[in-house]
Amino acid sequence: MKNLPLENPSFRYLEQSFKEWLDVLGYAPVSVYNMPVQIRELLHYLESKNINNIKDLDTKHIKAHYNKLKERSNTRRGGGLSNNHLNKHIQALRKFTDYLRQVGRLTLPELQIKNEEADAKAIPVLTEEEIQLLFKATYKRLDRWTNLNDQQTEALQARDRAMLAIFYGCGLRRNEAVNVDAGDVNFDRSLLHVRQGKNYKERLVPISKASLKYLQAYIYDHRPELLQGSKTEALFISMRASRMNGQTMLVRLKYLQYQTENADLIEKEIGLHTLRHSIATHLLQAGMQLESIARFLGHGSLESTQIYTHLAGVDQSKEQPFANIRKHTRLQLHEDEF
Repeated sequence: MKNLPLENPSFRYLEQSFKEWLDVLGYAPVSVYNMPVQIRELLHYLESKNINNIKDLDTKHIKAHYNKLKERSNTRRGGGLSNNHLNKHIQALRKFTDYLRQVGRLTLPELQIKNEEADAKAIPVLTEEEIQLLFKATYKRLDRWTNLNDQQTEALQARDRAMLAIFYGCGLRRNEAVNVDAGDVNFDRSLLHVRQGKNYKERLVPISKASLKYLQAYIYDHRPELLQGSKTEALFISMRASRMNGQTMLVRLKYLQYQTENADLIEKEIGLHTLRHSIATHLLQAGMQLESIARFLGHGSLESTQIYTHLAGVDQSKEQPFANIRKHTRLQLHEDEF
């Protein structure tokens, strides 16, 4: 809780130092803000136990603090903290112990705190049939486009299909898709080069034949219509001939959602990340190994990917569908944006 007081000046300094450390590492602004706030709860707990020197911190104190968190009420909505919220605290605690170790303040053994089972209702997923409805909606002549000529209309429709191919077919995050350039699509190797992934991690993402078809049609046949002579390298071009932003992409997705005219789909609360959740779930159901899905999504740890395992019964012994994803390397846990 951000309003918790810290009496110990050294603890206040630790909180600020931790925040700056996260910022230097390139964490997203929301993580740079939230994780220190979550660590403030730990420091406040230590003060309540008369522990005022960080060198006296032990894993038993962290576990005791976490057990208190599980009993704490949600100050905004009532009830207890959700499992998803508790998992964010676990990530912050792990990252804080990494910070203490790397800056030479304290070396603690690895925390033996397991992630809570993710709240299923907090993970929106579309069925494969609903994904197909979104693609079909891109072929409809929309009334709001009556001021556009046929070429412009077809260009926007092709762009929408390419967006679905990137967000669903390639499982990109919102900001990753915004920053993709047309030259990042390698048609010869059927790979997408994600140069600006979360925490500045690059990766190569395999592209299916269907997604390649949509991307090829958009890039070569319709993107020039939207460029209007502009020299931008951006893959997704707005009507102003500039790089599209995430909010505009979300508006396009919501519009397609309503154009499906499917009552069940229209009632769902979906966003761009819903497409990422959906492809991860569908790959898991198809038999792709969890480790391969982690690489596909750009997760630094399997723990972030495991949120999908509860959505369907899967057989992890099956061969992975994609052979062109590079070998997974276990990395230090990052707070992944699922």
